[in-house]
Amino acid sequence: MNQPNQPHQPNPPYGEGHGAYDPYRQQAWPAQQGYEDPQAAQQYTQQWQGQTWETQMQQPVSAAETTAYLPPQGYQEPAPYTQTPGYAPAPPAPEPGRYRPQAPEAAPAPAPDYGPATLGGNARLTDAQRARAEGRSPIIEPGIQPAALTALLGLLLAGAAAVGTYALLVPLVILQAVTAAGWFRLNGMWPARQGIALGFAGALVADAALLVSDRSPAAILGTLGVWVLLALVLQLRSHADPDERMYGLMATVAASALAVIAAGYLAADAHAVMVGAVAVAAAVLVRALPLPTPASVIAALLAAAGTGIAVGTLTDLGTPAALLAAGAAVCALTGHRVAAYDYPSRFVHFTAGVALPLAAAAPAVYVLGRALT
Repeated sequence: MNQPNQPHQPNPPYGEGHGAYDPYRQQAWPAQQGYEDPQAAQQYTQQWQGQTWETQMQQPVSAAETTAYLPPQGYQEPAPYTQTPGYAPAPPAPEPGRYRPQAPEAAPAPAPDYGPATLGGNARLTDAQRARAEGRSPIIEPGIQPAALTALLGLLLAGAAAVGTYALLVPLVILQAVTAAGWFRLNGMWPARQGIALGFAGALVADAALLVSDRSPAAILGTLGVWVLLALVLQLRSHADPDERMYGLMATVAASALAVIAAGYLAADAHAVMVGAVAVAAAVLVRALPLPTPASVIAALLAAAGTGIAVGTLTDLGTPAALLAAGAAVCALTGHRVAAYDYPSRFVHFTAGVALPLAAAAPAVYVLGRALT
């Protein structure tokens, strides 16, 4: 029997011939039946309070869970789209209050960094190499303060030489110690206690040998030969790399040689020591003045020669002492230039910058003093 006003139901997935059970086809709810009075249908739909299949199978969702899967509020890349030929979609309008990141600007190329050496073989540029790359000179003069110390030490040598041989030992030992330490630091080897101690010990042995041999120059040459051999043996017993051992050997030999050669003041005539030490003091002080390099060198040589003449008149050397003073000044300026080489540090200026001018002038003082007396 057909029911009146029955709404049309769609066919089941498998058709009517399969006989599948469909509870919605067997019984319709009162709200689905046709009524002429719309108030009656409204009555059934408003009074339904029971649970349906959907409310039984679904669990209540809390407020935290409803917000747990919300998309992030930050900027998201737009989803890829397929562009139709000839159609250019308009860019999406920015939402109010949402952050729109700006396109990053191209960063400028970083300046070359002169960092420490790495295990990968990137060599570290020294301060001197950086100065050359920037158009600056890698040579820095020691300055007026080291020059003043050199002048003071030179005056002490001159005054002690006038007093006697053993008085000369005090400033001479100081000069030899500062020479050994300054040379190692000038070569970038610090701390190098063994090398400094070895060079200073060689200087003390040379001083003792000079006193024992009545100031014979053979004592200086003999001590120098023995100390070169000793430095070679010590470096061969070292466990360092071959390059490092060779570098240490050269630094030790040079430091020992300079410290031993400074003993030439002890072997030279006392008047020659007075002229030479004062001439070095004058030359270094003038060289430290803020003058152009050529003018400074010429002025330093002239000052040394004039000082030599003044001191020579007080001794038996007389006017020819100007030649001794000029020769000592040339050697002193050479040592001064070495102490300023390759961007030295402040410690180098106050060690090598103080001692090298006097140590380098010692051979000239001995040779020229023997020639003039």
